[in-house]
Amino acid sequence: MGFLSKLFGTSTEKEIETMSYVKLAVIYYSMGGTNYQLSKWAEEGAKEAGAEVRVLKVPELAPQSVIEGNPVWKAHVEATKDVPEVKLDDLEWADAIIFSVPTRFGNMPAQMKQFLDTTGGLWFNGKLVNKVVSAMTSAQNPHGGQEQTILSLYTSMYHWGAIVAAPGYTDPVTFGAGGNPYGTSVTVGQDGKMIEDVQAAVKHQAKRTVTVAEWVKKANQ
Repeated sequence: MGFLSKLFGTSTEKEIETMSYVKLAVIYYSMGGTNYQLSKWAEEGAKEAGAEVRVLKVPELAPQSVIEGNPVWKAHVEATKDVPEVKLDDLEWADAIIFSVPTRFGNMPAQMKQFLDTTGGLWFNGKLVNKVVSAMTSAQNPHGGQEQTILSLYTSMYHWGAIVAAPGYTDPVTFGAGGNPYGTSVTVGQDGKMIEDVQAAVKHQAKRTVTVAEWVKKANQ
């Protein structure tokens, strides 16, 4: 048996079973559409694993005048106007949560941080304990703070008492997507297009998150 077979097993899908009762919230912030697309791929992967999925955006904080001055941003806001904004009830509903955000100076965007700062009531009442979480990100260059942005999200999750389900190197698709073990990350060129092919890695990460959530949920029954 070769190294990769030992590391990943003979079948990359062998651990994925139908998980019809796992509820996943995919929560994102996106200006140009990259993290929205990552979220949609995560939705596809999770549904393939049998999960019930809600794709939700965090509220926008930027003034409308600023958005109007950026054609790409304006077009994306219009294209996703029907995507529901996340509510605290969605966090309580979910067994698992995947976050997807662009990096801002090696940190999460203010829009995501503002939403997380509203979760104090749920945290205080123990409603976020044992939520299974994972995160994805994007930046305009491969060393633009992608890993640190994901870790900044996980820091908040540790305070929740959540369980982080990072992809690690649990499937060869991680290497093809750039090899980030903390969560899928992608580089976006000046043309707004993704440079790495990360679709398979995102779907694997979503399936892994749902799988771990199923384990946790069964253990707590």
